[in-house]
Amino acid sequence: MNRLNTEAFTLLDQHILWSDMIGNIFGLIALALGWRRSIWSWPVQFLSGLILFGAFFGHLTGSAGKQVVVMAVAGWGWWQWNRHKGESGDGHITPRFATWRERAAMIGAAAVGTVAVALLFKAYPTLSWDPWPDAYIFVGTVVAMYAQARGMVEFWFAWLLVDLVGVPLNFANGYAFSGFVYVIYGALVLWGMRDWWLRSRKDTRPVLEGAPA
Repeated sequence: MNRLNTEAFTLLDQHILWSDMIGNIFGLIALALGWRRSIWSWPVQFLSGLILFGAFFGHLTGSAGKQVVVMAVAGWGWWQWNRHKGESGDGHITPRFATWRERAAMIGAAAVGTVAVALLFKAYPTLSWDPWPDAYIFVGTVVAMYAQARGMVEFWFAWLLVDLVGVPLNFANGYAFSGFVYVIYGALVLWGMRDWWLRSRKDTRPVLEGAPA
């Protein structure tokens, strides 16, 4: 796995690591598959997390630990989409808007989670080089993946909010390829948001508060 942390090439005076490049390419593919509502989005996301875990394990404990959480959520997302893919006529999940209760729960979880994770990072400096934005991106990613697993259009909004911090943070910390990938994420997010938004309007059945997942 040490080879994953060697330099692949240099771009605009930034040293691009194999782990940074390969892991984020898979992450980008996973997002594109999510736009298409393909269940393969989740295995690809899991593979992305596995590659980055292998690259970070042993010297960046915090980053490796975050990938474990990402892989766990990817596994849960795979299970969720398998359960609900038969509910639409095309064999995929049917996008929907979250209820106000669900939105409040996700916003609350994101706020509390960001504070908790940032305080953890500050207590153990080896876990993160920039605790608050790093915690924001990590928790935001988990919330976005949760919303995606539930088929919520809001998952695109969550990714957009992650991008707003992820792009400058990655460039500032020398992860240029991640920064460029986040820019592409932004474009995919806007297209995916439009597609899911329109698809959600095709199903006019109301979503009941507290309805089972």
